[in-house]
Parts: sequence; C-alpha cells; structure tokens
Amino acid sequence: MTLVQFPTHRRSGDIRRCALILRDLHGNEANCFWREEMKKLAASLRRIGVDEAQISEQARQFMDAVQMELQSFHASESAG
Repeated sequence: MTLVQFPTHRRSGDIRRCALILRDLHGNEANCFWREEMKKLAASLRRIGVDEAQISEQARQFMDAVQMELQSFHASESAG
C-alpha cells in the first residue's frame, strides 16, 4: 500500500474550489466538471504509484468531503 501524503479528503482548497463550482453548475455541466475532476485526481494518484483500490477509496472520500462542503454552503444560505 502506498501512503498518500495529503489524503484527498484533507485537501481543503480543492474541496472548497470544487464545491463552489458545483454550487453554480447543474445537470450535464456539473456532471462533466465532476468527471474531469475525478480523472485528474485518479491520474495524479496513479503518477505517485497508488493502486486502483486506494484510488477508488480516495475518490470516495474526496466526493464525501465535497458533498459536506456543499451542505455547509446550503446551511449557511438557509440561515442567512
């Protein structure tokens, strides 16, 4: 197993960037953006030797973190 120095779910800048973009995209545009982000993430992890199972896990954790950020945006907007 390869140790990922900066686990994807802790990449707060990338998480926030993706959540901000996805907040304003819908439908096919959101889907295309997300697919490209996941391709880039997987490619960067492959370059450092991460195996496919770990890439899938890192992608899932990143997706969960982005979803939590989106929920946080929504809660803030609802409260304000």
